Amino acid sequence: MQVLSVNTGAARALRIGSRNVVSAIGKTAVPGAVAVMPLGLLGDEQADLSVHGGLDKAVYAYPKEHYAFWEAQRSKQGASLFDDPLPPGFLGENLTIEGLLETEVWIGDLLRFPGCSLRVTAPREPCYKFNAIMGLRDASRLMADRLCPGFYLSVAQPGPIESGQTFTLEPGTRGLRVSEAFAAKRLKHLR
Repeated sequence: MQVLSVNTGAARALRIGSRNVVSAIGKTAVPGAVAVMPLGLLGDEQADLSVHGGLDKAVYAYPKEHYAFWEAQRSKQGASLFDDPLPPGFLGENLTIEGLLETEVWIGDLLRFPGCSLRVTAPREPCYKFNAIMGLRDASRLMADRLCPGFYLSVAQPGPIESGQTFTLEPGTRGLRVSEAFAAKRLKHLR
């Protein structure tokens, strides 16, 4: 398991239809080590603290394995003028990772990096801002159908993190996989 990219972003205006909303979904890769603090990565912002950020959602990780699906969907639906790969952080993640999917990680598991440790707390819940940034009006539904939300992490041990680092998974209580937690939230919203 490896960190492919560490990404941060600033809150800025995002035009969605006729509205301007503030969002920090647009993350970009940061070279070198980045400090991980209790409320997230140094230099990263969250615009809507009711759903992002805080101690339980300090860092957001997303598996690179899902990028090919999103690139294909954007191409198929005409949301991308070119077939260039999506850059790391495009889906709003702080950590673009490889080797750990939502079906393989449980709420409460601990990810140990060389300089810090992060605990899995919840799946991401996509919203209309995700649809807008992806250029797909049904991006949230597609994420739900494929059970590929990525996951939020709390900071168990602050310290530095950087791209290229490997990490290990230390099992937690193993009550609910991230994919199962996401599916349960989806069912709750459908009722």
